[in-house]
Amino acid sequence: MAMLPSRIRHAFRANAAVQWACLLAASVFFVAFLEALQLSAALLLGPMIAAMVVASAGARIRVHNTVFSATQAIIGCMIARAIPVSILHEAAAQWPIFALGVGSTIAMAALFGWILTRWRVLPGTSAIWGSSPGGAAAMTVMAEAYGADIRLVAFMQYLRVLCVTTMASLVASTVGRGHPATTTIWFPAVDWFSLAQTLALAAAGLITAKTFRIRGGVLILPLIAGAILSNTGLIHIELPPWLLAASYALLGWSIGLRFTLEILAHAARAFPRVLAAILALIAACAGVGQILVETSGVDPLTAYLATSPGGIDAVAIIATDSNVDVPFVLSMQFARVLIVLATGPWLARFIAGRSGLSV
Repeated sequence: MAMLPSRIRHAFRANAAVQWACLLAASVFFVAFLEALQLSAALLLGPMIAAMVVASAGARIRVHNTVFSATQAIIGCMIARAIPVSILHEAAAQWPIFALGVGSTIAMAALFGWILTRWRVLPGTSAIWGSSPGGAAAMTVMAEAYGADIRLVAFMQYLRVLCVTTMASLVASTVGRGHPATTTIWFPAVDWFSLAQTLALAAAGLITAKTFRIRGGVLILPLIAGAILSNTGLIHIELPPWLLAASYALLGWSIGLRFTLEILAHAARAFPRVLAAILALIAACAGVGQILVETSGVDPLTAYLATSPGGIDAVAIIATDSNVDVPFVLSMQFARVLIVLATGPWLARFIAGRSGLSV
C-alpha cells in the first residue's frame, strides 16, 4: 500500500465503500485460494486474512458490535445443534478424560501467562488475560472490565485464535485428506419456521446477554438454550449453508479488522516472545491430545481439536468441516469455556499476586 500513489492511498483511507469493496474482493480471493488448497474453515480463514491485510493498509471500517454479537449467537446455535444430550452422560462416564483435557489446557495457559507476566513482556495483567483459553471476545471484554490493556489482550487473544485456527485447519486438512469430498448445496430447501425459531433463539440470547451484561453470554446462552430445546424436541435448529457462510465471514472480518497498525506497533517488541508462547502452548496442548489418544482411544484429530486452546467458535467451524467426533470436541471445548469464564477473574488475581501485580 505504501508503494501506491498518494492520491490512491488517500482515496482508499477516506472512502469506506472502497475499503468494504477491497475487503470483499480480498475475501473472495483468499477463500478461493484456501479452498483450492483444501484447507478446512476456508470461509473463516479467508475473510480473517483479508481483513488483516485491509486493516494493515489503513482501513478504518469495522464490523458493528451488534453484528459481531449476532454472528456469535448464530455460531452458538450451530454448536448447540451438534451437541446431543448424550454428551452429558459421556462426560460423566469419561470424567477423567475430560478433567485431563480441560484442566491441563487451563493450567498450561495459566503457566505461560505467568511466565510472560514475570518477564514483563506485556504490562500489567494483559498477558494473563491474553493467555486465557476461553472465547477471545469474552476474554477481551472481561479483561477490560478488570483493568487490563484491552488492545494488548485483543492482540494476544486474536493472534492465538489466528495461530490455532491456521494450525488446526492445516492439521485437519492433512489428516483428513483422502476422505471423499462433499459438495455443498448453498441454497437448499429451507424450513422457514425452524429458521425463524433459530433466529429468535439467537436474538433472545443476544438481547439477554446485553441486557444483563453476561460476559460471554452472546455465545453461551444460545448454545445452552439451543442444546436443551433441540434435544427435548421443542425446536429444530435450522442453519442453511448460506447463513453459516455469512456468519463465518463476518466473524473473520471482526477478528481480522482488529489487527490495526496501532495494535501491531504497540506490541511489536513483544511479538516474538508472545508468538513463541502461543506456539509452545499449542504444542503442549497437542501433547495432551496425544495422551488422550494413548489412554482413551480417541482418534488423533479429534483429540487435537478437543485440546486446541480456543476459541470454541473457530474450532467448532473446523470440527464440523472435518472427519472427527464433533460432539466430543465441542463438549470439551464448551466445558473449558465455562470453567475459564467462571474462574478467569480469580485466576488473574492469583497469578498477578504471585507476580507482584494487582488486578
